[in-house]
Amino acid sequence: MTDTAAHTVASPVARIGLGLIWAEARGGVIGKAGTMPWHLPEDLAHFKRTTLGAPVIMGRRTWESLPERVRPLPGRPNIVVTRNGEYEAPGATVVSSVAAGMAAAAECVAAEVPAEASAEASAETGTVWNIGGAELFHASMDSATELVVTRIEADIEGADTFAPAIGPEWTLASRGDLQRSSTGLEFRIERWVKLS
Repeated sequence: MTDTAAHTVASPVARIGLGLIWAEARGGVIGKAGTMPWHLPEDLAHFKRTTLGAPVIMGRRTWESLPERVRPLPGRPNIVVTRNGEYEAPGATVVSSVAAGMAAAAECVAAEVPAEASAEASAETGTVWNIGGAELFHASMDSATELVVTRIEADIEGADTFAPAIGPEWTLASRGDLQRSSTGLEFRIERWVKLS
């Protein structure tokens, strides 16, 4: 299996699909100076509900950006992709490619589907979540079967990190209502699926 080839990994439990989940401001902005340039507690809660119980794949910089108190992200197997063969991520599995991450995730799902997974958690449906960053998102678009995108109504000056474009092979499966965060930002959540 190559890093960018479209694949679904078979396991004794389920076929494993790859979902990408991110939040973006206008213009596809997902980061500025190594951080998310907004605070959106409602989206963090949605992220947790969506990924809880399912394996999550992330790049090294995304791993390092997580606060130590939630590293590894609790309630889900954490898989870190890095080119550095000596890299250590305590509490996570370290791999060298998205393909190796998918194989590790399939092993996690086959070993035990977490009982504490919520109704929205994806372990039951066999989705592994790629949670970024941008390089990993771009490398995974061909392999992905689902996108969950939080669209934030904000303009970010000086942004340096952007989400991949959602091309014509994707169809909008659901678009949530515009909501207002407790922080004042407006946002909506979209779910995209790849056309067969």
